[in-house]
Amino acid sequence: MILVGNQRGGAKDLALHLLKQENEHVEVHEVRGFASDNLMAALNEAYAISRATHCKQFLFSLSLNPPKHENVSTETFEQAIDRAEEKLGLNDQPRAIVFHEKNGRRHCHAVWSRIKLDEMKAVQLSFSKRRLIDLSRELFLEHGWTMPEGLRHSHGRDRAISHWRNGNRPSALAKTRSKLKPYFRNAGRSVKHRTLLPMH
Repeated sequence: MILVGNQRGGAKDLALHLLKQENEHVEVHEVRGFASDNLMAALNEAYAISRATHCKQFLFSLSLNPPKHENVSTETFEQAIDRAEEKLGLNDQPRAIVFHEKNGRRHCHAVWSRIKLDEMKAVQLSFSKRRLIDLSRELFLEHGWTMPEGLRHSHGRDRAISHWRNGNRPSALAKTRSKLKPYFRNAGRSVKHRTLLPMH
């Protein structure tokens, strides 16, 4: 299951997008932790609360796309959402879940309010992309789904990037020394063969 998430504002635009009738079937599956059980009202509520903070991207939106030819149960989607919530630190934050069905394919969207009501601060979302990639890989392995090529190789690529960022590479100074070495060698040869003139 491919998981793609991002922080965002635009409560009304998101609600309109999730309810768009271009899909064959739209189901608001859950609205939790909001005063209203209406999706538009719930996301507008999140916006109203965010006005008391400095947070502009007060929502976290997640799309869950199962493998093309797999029939994924509602329970499997719910479990994936709960695990994403745990990994991202959004436990018990107000959320909504919407199912879409188009051309016979079912996928899902989950939206959380990032604002903690007791602190009036946004949940800090660090490394959310990395966490979702890891969870996505776990889901493919656990369910025996064929993992997409990009997801299969992203781990090695990311590890190589991490290795590079953690300083396991030639330093700038080492590179500079390497470039200058031939000049020092040539300078040494010139000194050896130079005729010294007597001083007056």
